[in-house]
Amino acid sequence: MIKIEELAKKLGAQVVQTHVSWVLLLEDVVYKIKKPVNFGFLDYSTLDKRKENCEREVLLNRRFCSHVYLGVVPISHVDGEYLLEDDSNVVEYAVKMRRIPTERLLINMLDKVSTDDVKLIARHIAEFHERAERRDEFGKLEVMKFNTDENFKQTQKYIGITIDAQDYAFIVEKTQAFYEKYGELFEKRIKDGRIRDGHGDLRLEHVAFLDNGICIFDCIEFNERFRCGDVINDMCFLSMELELYGRYDLSKAYEEEYKRISKDEEFDIFLPFFKCYRAYVRGKVNSFLLDDPNYPNKDQAKALAIKLFKMSVDYASLI
Repeated sequence: MIKIEELAKKLGAQVVQTHVSWVLLLEDVVYKIKKPVNFGFLDYSTLDKRKENCEREVLLNRRFCSHVYLGVVPISHVDGEYLLEDDSNVVEYAVKMRRIPTERLLINMLDKVSTDDVKLIARHIAEFHERAERRDEFGKLEVMKFNTDENFKQTQKYIGITIDAQDYAFIVEKTQAFYEKYGELFEKRIKDGRIRDGHGDLRLEHVAFLDNGICIFDCIEFNERFRCGDVINDMCFLSMELELYGRYDLSKAYEEEYKRISKDEEFDIFLPFFKCYRAYVRGKVNSFLLDDPNYPNKDQAKALAIKLFKMSVDYASLI
């Protein structure tokens, strides 16, 4: 396995870690290196797989923000030292990106952005969805039910810890009732072309206001099931997060603009259902952190998971 500390020291780079990547931050560029891990839904366990996922990450993200994603570069190990962008003895690959100033990220601009700003984001996303590849197979009710059933199974162990038993039962009940009531609409949305190869992780930290326009980055490349689906499911992750931070005014403007542009007849039916799903997924992921022996901020993760599951209940009550 590559010795990140050695490479970072040679480059004079700051290292930021996620559970799946090392990110080397330089003044103007970023090198993102995938960890050799396999979580089932994500497999970076071999060099070939990491290269393939790096290439897919660049290809998919250039759909949103082409000027930020510069390409995939090799890392070689020669005479005891690492050589970046050298293919003489390749031991690893990295995604090379232009560095986005943190102060330009939407997560850090919530006290500055206006409703007009989020309307621009809505138009940007709606126009992307319009030209994105259709992926009808991911719109089937059985596929969505697989996702929600998986969530419910994976969160049973957190009942009484991050989610109340009554809340858990309520969300399960309302989700199942939605499938029974609106099952036929899933097929209609497939026929109407509402199932697209989207982003999959439209969060506040993945949207930036740059000098040359809005940049949306870091889409999911490792699992099609998490990236492809109903366009409302894709776009509403952002409005759910705006509400998580208390910006209901921005969320409303964003949703209304997307609805206006997309002319989606079922928008109001599906929006609370998918927001319920998105809040639940985030509550689940934050609950997972409680089981990570190396994660330092477990109290913070627990508090956030509790808040997200409560949001999911609120959305479920609107279904």
